[in-house]
Amino acid sequence: MEGQRRNRRWRVGPSTIGYANGPPPRDKLGEDLEEYMTLIVFPAIDLKAGQVVRLAEGDMNRATIYGDNPAKQASAFAAAGAEWLHVVDLDGAFAGKSVNGAAVAGILERFDGKVQLGGGIRNQENVERWLDLGVARVVIGTAALENPEFVRAVAIDNPGSIVVAVDARDGMVATRGWADVSSVSVVELAKRFEHAGVAALLFTDVGRDGLLKGCNVDATVALARAVSIPVIASGGVAGIADIEALAGHVGDGVEGVITGRALYDGRLDLHEALTVARR
Repeated sequence: MEGQRRNRRWRVGPSTIGYANGPPPRDKLGEDLEEYMTLIVFPAIDLKAGQVVRLAEGDMNRATIYGDNPAKQASAFAAAGAEWLHVVDLDGAFAGKSVNGAAVAGILERFDGKVQLGGGIRNQENVERWLDLGVARVVIGTAALENPEFVRAVAIDNPGSIVVAVDARDGMVATRGWADVSSVSVVELAKRFEHAGVAALLFTDVGRDGLLKGCNVDATVALARAVSIPVIASGGVAGIADIEALAGHVGDGVEGVITGRALYDGRLDLHEALTVARR
């Protein structure tokens, strides 16, 4: 895996394309923003006990198994044209440490694009380890609420490589694998990381996740407009209409969308989604 260390300092994501030091503020770009930004579609691989699963509303007891070979699934997404993957160690999110590390390593070996990884990453050692192994971005959720200074520090040390997860139940931040709900609003948490070098915010409407109810476009766009950090939508993607809707808000700061169950159930064709996102 040593050869993959080159990934470590990539400037990744459309928010940095075309600029040596990241993009200027959106209000300085105006209509020219569309030249530099297209929606990223992140196929999701959620890991539970080494298997590819999808949960309903983040409930570990409501898991649907879609396969027992995560690396093979990653290769299939690559063959369909995916340049990014979103990988979550679900067991790690609850345990507070890596549990499905072997499965993640297998994905990194088989997927030639960029991998965004979350689940139980709560200290600098874990961040550095995954970046060194070739992960392009690490997603930090619980620690962002409980230890924001740590997140700001690693974001500054690793520009373009840290994503902050702002998972919401009824507008309030959910943590620890979505098992706990805080008294902090999504926008309040997001604003704590303005100007810290965070690559993106990952916004998940937990009440829609894995239920194919449709992405909460309005809440995603509202968050993107409230902060200067690009926002990735997650939770509830049901079909191509969600991709089309989000692609229309790239200029508002929506960077990408994560989709899982819709792909696995055949409701969304990945190649079509990528084509729509790149228009």
